Amino acid sequence: MMGVDNTAAVENTVGRITQEDIDRAQQQIGVPKFAYNKPFNARSSSDVLSHFAWACGDDNPLWHDREYAAKTRWRDQIGYPLFLHSTGINLTPKPNPEQKALFKGLFRGVGKYYTGVDWTWWRPIYPDEQFFVERCTSAVKVNDKSSFSGGVSVTEVYSDLWVDRAGLPVGRREESYLSAEREGSKKTGRYADIQRQTYTPDDIARIDEVYAAEQRRGIEKRWWEDVCVGDSLTPVAKGPLTMVDIISMHMGLGLSSSGIGPLRYNWRQRQRMPAFFVADRFGVPDVVQRVHWDHDRAQDLGLPTSYDYGQMRTSWLIHLVTNWMGDDAWLWKLSCQSRAFNFMGDATICSGTVVDKRIEGPHHVVELELAGTNQRGEVTAPGRATVILPSRESGSVLLPQPPLEDLQRGARMLQPRE
Repeated sequence: MMGVDNTAAVENTVGRITQEDIDRAQQQIGVPKFAYNKPFNARSSSDVLSHFAWACGDDNPLWHDREYAAKTRWRDQIGYPLFLHSTGINLTPKPNPEQKALFKGLFRGVGKYYTGVDWTWWRPIYPDEQFFVERCTSAVKVNDKSSFSGGVSVTEVYSDLWVDRAGLPVGRREESYLSAEREGSKKTGRYADIQRQTYTPDDIARIDEVYAAEQRRGIEKRWWEDVCVGDSLTPVAKGPLTMVDIISMHMGLGLSSSGIGPLRYNWRQRQRMPAFFVADRFGVPDVVQRVHWDHDRAQDLGLPTSYDYGQMRTSWLIHLVTNWMGDDAWLWKLSCQSRAFNFMGDATICSGTVVDKRIEGPHHVVELELAGTNQRGEVTAPGRATVILPSRESGSVLLPQPPLEDLQRGARMLQPRE
């Protein structure tokens, strides 16, 4: 799990999950959410696409080199699949007073933790494109007994749909967040015995061996006929996690939809969202999101140190899969769950296995089971991926088609509004 503790303006107030908030969350299902902050990347320039893949730590030339990519099935550089997270203009109208009341201040004073995601992609992202996005709640589930907080928690699932200028769907994300009492990690003592990892030179050498052995299929086609159930993917190393990894991720993704930023940008956001800022031990108001880089703040919440972002883990599994499948294949679907924190200094090895192989309509498909495992042997990020491979019998990959409900949603999103 990961995310930010959504602490209320008064630091000493302990948040509670109330029935009123649960009811209001359920009323939000299917209602498009207005975005107060602009996307970090308004357009997908070649440089922006390259910078994003760099931020994810993936040096595949398909994401960076237009000359190289022109020789692939896609005929140009394409975007790292997770790039959609950083882009998309939201056309949802500004809320009226009734809508503001519906969305304002849910679950104040509790932690909000990213617990997993399901991605679907229908077509590649090319340089110099512009996309539009709509977000709405798609499900709300009340958990009577949370392993994280020890008490009642609520899981909200948000559905994001990205479309191009014609309203045709490009990708969809179903993203889950758990709201739980912010003192939950202290109550359960789940992380009480965990300390930041210390490495010997031999430990680092073993991790370096995984980096050195990484294999990228690249321009060599991986034919569906050559794949067997039980095949293993060549592992990918990530870490040990450092502050540079967190900073680099923000250089590609921005500072999230929270609208925070440096200096005056932060001051302006603090005027609009005072509850998102909590004073540090020196009296300086700082964003609650700092649990990802502030050791002291993480310890205040009962954690041994700061930790990673869920989006990072998703990018790591994407790196693993796209290395294996080759440039001419298509990553259709990928899910990633966040089962435990990846703390600063943790090292993750991403691995995968082919668990199914089938023909699905016009597509030659393989199903992959994925895992991100830390140095303590914990699978912190289990996942699944569906890949369409070229076939010797039927030829190149055919892109999948969006379902009717997403086509209809995309057309509605771009309808002119008075």
